[in-house]
Formats: sequence, structure tokens, C-alpha cells
Amino acid sequence: MNTNGNTYTVIYSTVLVMVVAAVLAFAASSLKPFQNENVKKETITKVLMAATASSQSVAVTEDTDVMALYAQKIESAFFVDGNGKVAGQMNTGRDNIKDIQVATTSDLKKQNDIFKQIEKGDSSLLENLRLPVYIFDIDSQKVTVIPCYGAGLWGPIWGYIAVREDGKEILGAIFDHKGETPGLGAKIAEEPFYSQFKGKVFSDGAKKFSVVKGGAKGAEDGVDAVSGATITSQALDVTINTWVRYYEPYFAGIRQAAAEAAQALEAEAETSEAEASEEETGVEAVK
Repeated sequence: MNTNGNTYTVIYSTVLVMVVAAVLAFAASSLKPFQNENVKKETITKVLMAATASSQSVAVTEDTDVMALYAQKIESAFFVDGNGKVAGQMNTGRDNIKDIQVATTSDLKKQNDIFKQIEKGDSSLLENLRLPVYIFDIDSQKVTVIPCYGAGLWGPIWGYIAVREDGKEILGAIFDHKGETPGLGAKIAEEPFYSQFKGKVFSDGAKKFSVVKGGAKGAEDGVDAVSGATITSQALDVTINTWVRYYEPYFAGIRQAAAEAAQALEAEAETSEAEASEEETGVEAVK
């Protein structure tokens, strides 16, 4: 074959491209398990940072074995649908930390896409939602962590919010992004911003929380927006409110169960008091 001819050049180029493509495909396939493990570890780190934000005894640092800490502190991890019903379980890694399961940002994006379809009127998709719930035992109290995910200015933004069991008081939060402007929108991933959420509450109204300039004038259900990053701040506001709204049926069920349990205890106490009174009356009558 004439090595200087066009035919040889075409064949050589084709074979070379095929070989390079095969090598790249093999490399990508070989590295995928490591990439998935890194994504899982990063997710666990963020979830734990939110969960322990108000703790006086547990902290997540660069030296923390987050996999071991997660397995130690997690009580349960599961999915709920849009009606607040449990729709699946995640492995907590109690038996083997390698088996830990968490919902990554790609999973959160799928749920956010379903939100959009529901907003267009297809309420039947509420049953298809799989919203992650992580419940931890931190300093002998239950801490629930829920995620949020949405569109920022230049790409997706997401975060994890830790709340008390009833879903009202915020114990901690942390946020991240893919491509927000450095020094502006990217500040949502910095401690001075997300530390504002600690101690705040979700309101009972249609608007659950506000990320606005001035922090909604010091309101309990709002924080100060990032200066100079109006669009990113507004996007985070929408993201938080959207996700909290879809979690509301779950937390409403928790609050209702707690109220019923309190009523049952009160009724039991009243019954015991009445029985004790009757017994005392009977004793007096015998005398």
C-alpha cells in the first residue's frame, strides 16, 4: 500500500481514532467506581456538616473519617413520596460502611425534574417522588437532614438543611454549586453565608423561607442574601421553598403523630389520676 496516498491516510486515521476511543472508554469504565465512591463520600460529608452544625461535641474536619462517623450517627435513611409516605430505604452502613447509600446530586436532579412536571399540573407524579430523608442521633437528639437542588445563575445549586424532628427549626445548613460567579454567587458555599441559617425557622405560610437583602428585616424565617449576587440568591430562595414544600406532607405527619402521642399521654395521666382519686375515696369510705 502506498503510504503516501490518501487511502492509507484515511485508514490510518480511522484505526488510530478507534484505538484511542477504546482506550478512553476502558479508562472511563475502570475509573467509574472510584468516581462514584468520591461522589458518595462528598455527599456524606455535606450531609454530616449540616447535621452537626449545632453540635457541641461532634464536628466534621478534614481529618474526620466521614464514612465511619456517618454509620455511627445515622439512625435511619429513607425516601418519602410527595404524599409524605415512606417509599424506600437506604443502607445506613451499620454492618459495612462500604454499603452506605445516599442520594447524590444526579438523584436530586431527577426529583427536581419531576417537580417541574408536577408544577405543570400532573399531580399523579407525587407518588413517583423519592425524596431523601436522613435522621441522625446528634447529642442525644434527633436531627433530620433534607436536601434541595435547583438552577442557579450558571448551573445547578444544591444544599442540605438540618432541622429538628418536626421540620420547623433549622439546626444547620450547607450549600454548594457547580459554576456560580467566584466572589459573588459562589459565596453560598461559604460558612459566613450558610451559618446564618442556624436557629432560623420555616414559617407556616405559603412562603416557607426567604433569602433576601436585609435578611427579611431580621425575621426568624429569612437570611441575608449574598451581596452582589441577586440572581443566585433568588434562585436559592426558590430552591429551598420548592423542596421544603414537597417535604411538608412528611413533616406534617410527624407533627400530627407527636400531637396524638402527647394527647394519649395526657389522657393516660388523667385516667391514672382519676383511678388514684377513686382509690383514695374508697379508702376514706372504709375508714
